[in-house]
Amino acid sequence: MPYVIAVYDVAVERDARALGLFRRYLAHVQNSVFEGELSPAQLAELEAAAAALLDGDDAVVLYALRTKAYSERRSLGADRGAPGPFV
Repeated sequence: MPYVIAVYDVAVERDARALGLFRRYLAHVQNSVFEGELSPAQLAELEAAAAALLDGDDAVVLYALRTKAYSERRSLGADRGAPGPFV
């Protein structure tokens, strides 16, 4: 399963909707940063839903790594949402 890191920057009037969308799929790590494992189908759903949410200068970036096994997470300072075993 792909390990996904997602970040978004949307207008304030769409922020709550974006937050809710990404929380349905991934662990909320920091402000507008999320991460977790998704199936390819879930990733496609998230991408489509995020694209439908965007307007104007809004932006979403999705980093899809082949697997979490080849990633290393380093956190400095307060770790405000390290993903747990249940996403």
